[in-house]
Amino acid sequence: MSSPRDPAAGKSIGIKLLDAPESRRADPRAHAYIVDHVVPGSTIERRVEVTNESSTPMHVTVYAAAATIAKGEFAFAPERTPNELTGWTSLDTADLELAASETARVRTTIRVPGDAAAGERYGVIWAQTETPTDRSHNVTFLGRVGVRMYIDVGPGGEPPSDFEIERLYPARARDGRAEVHARIHNTGGRALDIGGALSVFDGSGGLRVGPFPARTGTTLAPGDAADVVVPLDAQLPDGSSTVELALRSGLVEHTTRATVTFPTTPGSTGAVVASAARQGHFPSPVLAGLSALVAALCLLRLKFLRRRR
Repeated sequence: MSSPRDPAAGKSIGIKLLDAPESRRADPRAHAYIVDHVVPGSTIERRVEVTNESSTPMHVTVYAAAATIAKGEFAFAPERTPNELTGWTSLDTADLELAASETARVRTTIRVPGDAAAGERYGVIWAQTETPTDRSHNVTFLGRVGVRMYIDVGPGGEPPSDFEIERLYPARARDGRAEVHARIHNTGGRALDIGGALSVFDGSGGLRVGPFPARTGTTLAPGDAADVVVPLDAQLPDGSSTVELALRSGLVEHTTRATVTFPTTPGSTGAVVASAARQGHFPSPVLAGLSALVAALCLLRLKFLRRRR
């Protein structure tokens, strides 16, 4: 997560995850967040690195706090609010004294009880700094950065992750910029962090622009649905255009293409378009496996033909 900056003292801190499980080496989410599936009674460990990015010494506290997913967002609980996951989580240190530009590593251990109920839990490992009041400042400034936790508990294998792009509709923001909204439905058993981009082509005069990144921050719990918004260029002309939207969460990716007509009035929306011509993309390991299978079948076919000759 990005570093917070204290406007009064100019202090900042950073934090990043250092470990990812071997089974998730290809999953970009597992390199940014603590994402795992465990059976009851399991113990997992991850290391985070905390950095003092300022030019002065800093005291940093490290702790776990609760989080939830609501209305398409990963919501942080206030202060040190606990939940079941934070009760399972311990850190090898809670206080760091960091010199200017110094880094320190903190080991996080999550011990899941043997009687834990199935389901996914959410939390955050926070690194926090505080600037107390003094003669120059009569307000205490708190800054914190964190690493999210997505821990799924249950017997057997991990629930599959997947989503659908149910529909698209064009819009015109109040500042005049064109937008495309996509309704996303989490059809799998794990939470998703949706990202991606959209390209516009075959519009007026052979227009081809993009890709435009989707607005970040859309997180969906299993079964939830929400809109992903892609802001476009303010100079995008009115009229009909073909758009191609590619969205992904971790190793799951889907692409859809549709023809939309952007409205001309700021603050308005256009007609809803079904996400026809949907094209699903396999995760990289699956795609690699399919490629190897096709190559093997071709080789066997070639040997068979040679023997017949």
